[in-house]
Amino acid sequence: MFGLFKKKSEKEKLQEQYEKLLKEAHTLSTTNRKMSDEKAYQANEVLKKLEQLD
Repeated sequence: MFGLFKKKSEKEKLQEQYEKLLKEAHTLSTTNRKMSDEKAYQANEVLKKLEQLD
């Protein structure tokens, strides 16, 4: 409850976005390979940004 209005750091936002993109890529892998590859690429770009923050 106390963390209800706590703002997320840039690193937390990128981590969340990375996980979301990987999940979408996995879901799309069974139906649309091209879209799955695109989501995986986007996730990789987010991961690069995450690594730059460290």
